[in-house]
Amino acid sequence: MEKGDGLMALSCPECESEVSPPEPVRQHEVLECPDCRAELEVIAVEPVVLALAPEIEEDWGE
Repeated sequence: MEKGDGLMALSCPECESEVSPPEPVRQHEVLECPDCRAELEVIAVEPVVLALAPEIEEDWGE
């Protein structure tokens, strides 16, 4: 969805607050919700889709 000034406004999947991603938006970029502080991952760019970023597991990188 677009705001009147041309900037994109998306909803946080956790708390449904408005999140404004930086331009240009890149796939797999991680953003933070300004309200609930959830980490959000850009999973698609056309259209932009946000999802909760996966939690880092302790065994990653072993």
